Amino acid sequence: MSDIPAAPVIVADEPGTFPHGVLAERHPAIVRQVREAFPYGPARHRALDALLAECAEGVVAPLPADAHDRERWRAWGMDTYAGRSWFDVPWLWSESFFYRRLLDAVGYFGPGPWQGVDPFRPSKRAELDSPATDEELAALDDLAGRPEDEQALALLHGSLWGNRADLGFRLSAEGAGRSAAVSALVADDSERLWPLLGASSAATLCLVADNAGRELVPDLLLIAHLLAHGRIRRAVLHLKPYPYYVSDATTADLVDAVRRLTGAGGAAAAYGRDLWAALGDGRLALRTHPFSCAPLPYADMPDDLRADFAAATVTVVKGDLNYRRLVGDRYWPPTTPFADLTRYFPGPVAALRTLKSDVITGLDAGTEAALTAAEGQRWRTAGTHALIQVRT
Repeated sequence: MSDIPAAPVIVADEPGTFPHGVLAERHPAIVRQVREAFPYGPARHRALDALLAECAEGVVAPLPADAHDRERWRAWGMDTYAGRSWFDVPWLWSESFFYRRLLDAVGYFGPGPWQGVDPFRPSKRAELDSPATDEELAALDDLAGRPEDEQALALLHGSLWGNRADLGFRLSAEGAGRSAAVSALVADDSERLWPLLGASSAATLCLVADNAGRELVPDLLLIAHLLAHGRIRRAVLHLKPYPYYVSDATTADLVDAVRRLTGAGGAAAAYGRDLWAALGDGRLALRTHPFSCAPLPYADMPDDLRADFAAATVTVVKGDLNYRRLVGDRYWPPTTPFADLTRYFPGPVAALRTLKSDVITGLDAGTEAALTAAEGQRWRTAGTHALIQVRT
């Protein structure tokens, strides 16, 4: 990317901006939510209260000397940013380090009674077990009678929109129906994605997951469909090695999601059984690489992760955070070509993303102008627009 003009790195130092609001309002709310979600003892309460005060008024403190991953975080920039305001360091870094510090505050890495207890599990389970999830899974029964290509399109958009999706998508019999969600796509390279998903009976899909619960379920449904219909031979699902951000998917969340499907009955249960079998025989493999929780762009990925992606027919990167890491968390001009910023990636790559932050690339000038005229800059962060971008 050396021939691409540099764009400013996003920081959270300006009040009124989206990143500033995340650090100043969302992070304290998350600390309070976690504090109330479990009956933590006095020591955990003190640690959480100290983190809350530090985020609001203090500077970045390093991990304790005995942290198992201290050297890793030093390599990821901890020594550079410790002692500076949370608001004056790159936003991607400060967000990521906040969640690592939160895990330390609740004793996740132990030793102790709270070791390995996901502080976000109650909210993840509540969403997965909600009546809204029942409605979405029931829509699979109607979808089962549609032609295979319409099913695939609906499941692709279900994966794109996550818990905003109606998995039925009200597709017309000809497959030409357009729901409000589809019309909200600011970029749509899906016609370039399908040839990669089914170009060969030996195709391998690598999917880098984003959120758990009702957003992971559609990812799994898409994988199950592609396997069942021979569009791919194998899928590799990258999950987080430990809880990260509020709802990022871990292996435990994957198991919860598959069990939710198998217990739902109807077409959903069939998908769940297929996924369970695929996990058992290796057609669906899981990866939990430490770099999945790094505060760095994918351009800095280590060689072993690069080799994983290089071996795939296509890597599908899900969600807003992964998009920020894929193209770089910078204020790119929106018309900056997506292909130019992902040129470094070791193989074909696709982004499925609902827009929830300021980063955006690959728009045509007319689309950007129309969005800005209608909504100002709110379209970048409201989660009401989405994109499918592909670099082959």
